[in-house]
Amino acid sequence: MGWIFLMFAGMFEVVGVVGMNQINKAKNIRSFSLFIVGIVMSFGLLSQAMKSLPMGTSYAVWTGIGTVGGAVVGMLFYGESKDWKRIVFIAMVLSAAVGLKLIS
Repeated sequence: MGWIFLMFAGMFEVVGVVGMNQINKAKNIRSFSLFIVGIVMSFGLLSQAMKSLPMGTSYAVWTGIGTVGGAVVGMLFYGESKDWKRIVFIAMVLSAAVGLKLIS
């Protein structure tokens, strides 16, 4: 169950980052709500995951999901660079997170 909590925590981390980006564009209640809900849910689910998973593994996978998710959302929806080198390094972060799952 810890891994499921961790996956959702990472997804909500991405929601929080999108909310942060929206706050930079327009300071309205929707943007702040998206940010707050994303961050609160992310930390709450990370806390639940850490009850059954090691802290170091949980934190590394959580930040990896957030990093990869934020970069992919940026490329798909916000016009960020889709350079092949960037994609290779994003894949390396993702493979490290998967590797931690496989050995835990």
